[in-house]
Amino acid sequence: MNVKELGNTVRERRKFLKITQEDLADIAGISERTLRDVEKGLANPELESQEKLCEELGLELTVRVI
Repeated sequence: MNVKELGNTVRERRKFLKITQEDLADIAGISERTLRDVEKGLANPELESQEKLCEELGLELTVRVI
């Protein structure tokens, strides 16, 4: 999954769960600006932040080694 796909998935799931950007950023321990950039496909947060986002959204994060 590339950065753009990650952003789309996070945004769609957040909206489905009716969570605000402010609330999700707070729960995941990242800034609202970072979350907005992730959702736009402009940022690639650290793995720890991705794990927190996925956990809060009920998504599974899989890391592939190439």
